[in-house]
Amino acid sequence: MKVMKFGGTSVGSPERMKSVANMVSESGDQVFVVLSAMSGTTNSLVEISNYLYKKNSDGANDVINALERKYMQHVEELYSTDEYKQKTKEFLASEFAYLRSFTKDLFTSFEEKNIVAQGEIISTNMVTNYLLEKGVKVCLLSAFDFMRTDKNAEPDSQYIKEKLQAVMKANEGYQIYITQGFICRNAYGEVDNLLRGGSDFTASLIGAALPAEEIQIWTDIDGMHNNDPRVVEHTDAIRQLNFEEAAELAYFGAKILHPTCVQPAKFAGIPVRLKNTLDPQAEGTIIDNVLLKGKIKAVAAKDNITAIKIKSSRMLFATGFLRKVFEIFECYQTPIDMITTSEVGVSMSIDNTNHLNEIVDELKKYGTVTVDSDMCIVCVVGDLDWNNLGFETIVLDAMKNIPVRMISYGGSNYNISFLIREADKKRALQNLSDVLFNNK
Repeated sequence: MKVMKFGGTSVGSPERMKSVANMVSESGDQVFVVLSAMSGTTNSLVEISNYLYKKNSDGANDVINALERKYMQHVEELYSTDEYKQKTKEFLASEFAYLRSFTKDLFTSFEEKNIVAQGEIISTNMVTNYLLEKGVKVCLLSAFDFMRTDKNAEPDSQYIKEKLQAVMKANEGYQIYITQGFICRNAYGEVDNLLRGGSDFTASLIGAALPAEEIQIWTDIDGMHNNDPRVVEHTDAIRQLNFEEAAELAYFGAKILHPTCVQPAKFAGIPVRLKNTLDPQAEGTIIDNVLLKGKIKAVAAKDNITAIKIKSSRMLFATGFLRKVFEIFECYQTPIDMITTSEVGVSMSIDNTNHLNEIVDELKKYGTVTVDSDMCIVCVVGDLDWNNLGFETIVLDAMKNIPVRMISYGGSNYNISFLIREADKKRALQNLSDVLFNNK
């Protein structure tokens, strides 16, 4: 069985929904489908929640009414029989009545999570009804019956595996199984979610729990590219990535894949394939445990980075200095991206500046602090093991005309990272593409 996940843009209109339904049913193979909310819906539901936090029921109702009108129009376009038009309209009416019920009572983050979850519930019901109208044997499963996080807000893999297998056993014999991405219950049984990008995570967790032969992530992009096609000319889709390479690219700006979503698939040894809903025949990108030796795969960038340098003679031959520095970042819940050190200084980069002033203030106890904003991390990903002679030289040569604030190498066998000014990002990415991939 394959797991097929479709994002918000893939089910973003009635036409797109029909296309997805045809794709999952035409082969006749048994598949497990994970769906996101229709594009724009989650943002509307968050907007409703924001109005309710401010006790503005009129504002919330205006957004609810607009969203209801939009969906009722979708029904007319999606279904061809009066039976399924009526059935879906009744379902939607109950959904929007449920949303309106929140305008009368106390509103907390618990209620917000209930509201935001409705986007996926609506999209899965609409696609299921369309498939039933076409005569396809389809089973809609509620993610709330098997998706759960533990007390640390991490997915409870053992629970998911046991519950999902029990649910599948109770519903044998269907060609297509459909469930919601993103949403789940927490350890206390309350409605929760896996944060944005969580539908990929859902698909990966389900694939590992079944186990599936392959997990397919369908978007409106033809797999991962070897550079950012929005910035750089002449990029190519990457046909194969190792799980470690994919994780590096996802973290450093390849928006097609959520950074954490491949972990369950990696541990279960299940390949993940990135496919394009607008071009289903395209090969896409396969992510597996195979490492192609001696090959640089791609370049990616991460914006909105701030560099912090602390210089102190007290660091020389001292023990515990770095611990004190890192404890400050831990205290303010601020992750560190890159680190470089010398005998008398340490430089770090962060992408969350909510507590920058407090962090800098605390660091001044230990040394002279300087801050560089509007920075960007550019990373080169591939088989960059230190035994591979010459790779670092090639990469550095491509960056020879770019001012570099920090270089990080050796923490991973799969990446070299450069911290540069955001203003130099386009030139750096193009130079790297020309040298590494275009033989210029």
